Order: sequence, then C-alpha cells, then structure tokens
Amino acid sequence: MAREKTKFKPPKATWKQDAKRNWPVYAMYLPAFIMTVILSYIPMFGIIMAFEDYEVRKGFFGSKWVGLQHFQTLFTGEEFLGALRNTVCIMLIKCTLGFVAPILFAFFLSMLKSKRYKRTVQTCSYLPNFVAAVVVTSLLTEFLAKDGPLTMLLTKFGAENQNWLANDKIPVFWIIYVLMGVWQGIGWGSIMYVASIATVSGDLHEAAAIDGASRLQRMTKITLPCIKPMIVMMFVLNVGLSFAAGYDSILLLYMPSTYNVADTVYTYTYRMAFGGGGNNYGLSAASGLFQSIVSTVLLVGSNTLSRKLGDGNSLF
Repeated sequence: MAREKTKFKPPKATWKQDAKRNWPVYAMYLPAFIMTVILSYIPMFGIIMAFEDYEVRKGFFGSKWVGLQHFQTLFTGEEFLGALRNTVCIMLIKCTLGFVAPILFAFFLSMLKSKRYKRTVQTCSYLPNFVAAVVVTSLLTEFLAKDGPLTMLLTKFGAENQNWLANDKIPVFWIIYVLMGVWQGIGWGSIMYVASIATVSGDLHEAAAIDGASRLQRMTKITLPCIKPMIVMMFVLNVGLSFAAGYDSILLLYMPSTYNVADTVYTYTYRMAFGGGGNNYGLSAASGLFQSIVSTVLLVGSNTLSRKLGDGNSLF
C-alpha cells in the first residue's frame, strides 16, 4: 500500500519576522495609515453631535444632551418621505443605467482594433470626470433652458418647449441627473473594466473564432464570465456608495418648484439644518449617521446577495 504524501507546510512567520522582512512595504503604507486615522477615524467621535444640541462655543462635552430628538425631527418632517423616495429612486436608476453604461463602454473600447483611435477615445472619455460640478451643472442649466440647444433639439422631435430642470413631473429630474452622471463618469468608471478585459487570454477568443463564434458571442460567452468578479466587486461598491454620494450636484440644479421630485435626504437635511438662518449641527450629524448606517446595510446586503447569486463572487 503506497504511503500517502503529506504536504509540507512552512511555519508561519511571527509579526516581528514579517515586519523585519517586509519593512519597506510597511514604511510605504505608514503615511497612508496615519492619514486615514487622522482624517477618517478620529473625526468619527463627532457622531456624538447627533445626540446633542451642539454649540461650537460649548464643545462636545458642554453641549446639552438631547438623545434621539434630532432623529425624531428628521424622520417626522413633512417632506422627509418625499426626499427618501427620491433618494431611493435615483439610487435604483444609478445602480442600473449608471452601472451598466461603463461596462458597455468598456466592451466597445475592447472591440476597437486601432490602438491610436482607442487611446484617443479613452482620453476624451476621461476628461469630463475632471470638470468641476459647478461647471457641469452650469452647462446643463444652459443647455436645458427654454431656449437651450438640447431643448430646441427635443422640440424638433415633438417634445414640449420648456425649461426641463423646472419640470416637476416624475421621473424627468431623476433621469436628467443620472444621465449627467453617466456622461461625466462613463470614461473614468470604465477603467477597471478595460483593464480586466485586457487580462482575458487571447487564445480563448482565437479558439472560439475558429469554431465560428461571432464577436458578440465571444464577448458574452468568454469576456463577460472572465470579468464577472470585477463586475460583482464594482456593483457592491456602487450600491454602498449610491445612497449618499454625489448629491452636491442636486444642490446646484434643483429649485423650489422641483423640491418634491429633486429633494433627497442629503439636500433635505441641508435645507433643514442650514437653510433656516441658523446652523443645526446636531440635525446634520443625525442625518449623516442615518445615511451611513443605510449605506453600510446596503453594502453588506449587496455583498451577501452577490455571493449567493454570483457563484461565490463577492467583495468580502
């Protein structure tokens, strides 16, 4: 009877041995770690403001403790349910249309044969990401005004001549906002997918082409399964960040006539905390804590769902 071979497992190095062996790596990581602690973890102590009637001159320990009063004010506001609805709807559109667009764009880039043309298209698609939100929203306001070029173009196809940003019908503002984000971020968002597609073995495509597979079939049967882990990872991150991120543009776009369709939890809190002549730091902290908890739940939930439905592929 043949003796079974046992696999040799080298002893695990202690943290001192690992630090001595890899000290250059730890040295490069140390500045980023210190910056993260100072800018991200230490300020988390400010969560205590959500439970206080915070005053700057009194500080954290001198301000009056009010418990859950700010949360009650936030959740019982007349416009809170409408803001929550708008936030969820915009998030869902961003997680579908806004998420799929960079993937399709990456597939389009991968099919270009001319490297020079491909690099030119990639460079041009990256540029809008570096344009400030104030500039983008100003351009959009001009283009969608009653006499704007996009409005005149839509009028030629039978649409009503109007200021589209002042339209308070669902889902006009939601779609405008998401399409603006797609235009601004489609190139930058496709970087990870382009890099992932480039790692797919060319031998697989050559073998499929010899068997008569079309380019579309090779994309769907070979490329898409190979980059599936990357898609799952980006989807989980996108869901976790979409609830509270990017609403600075809405502050620059919306107006009182469109509050009912454009107001989100973020902008609603901003108006309540800082728009009434005073600064209610406690209310803004309560809203931030609420949005952080929701984003964390969405992140964990989407990761769990991806693991169950995606053959074990997940972010963590």
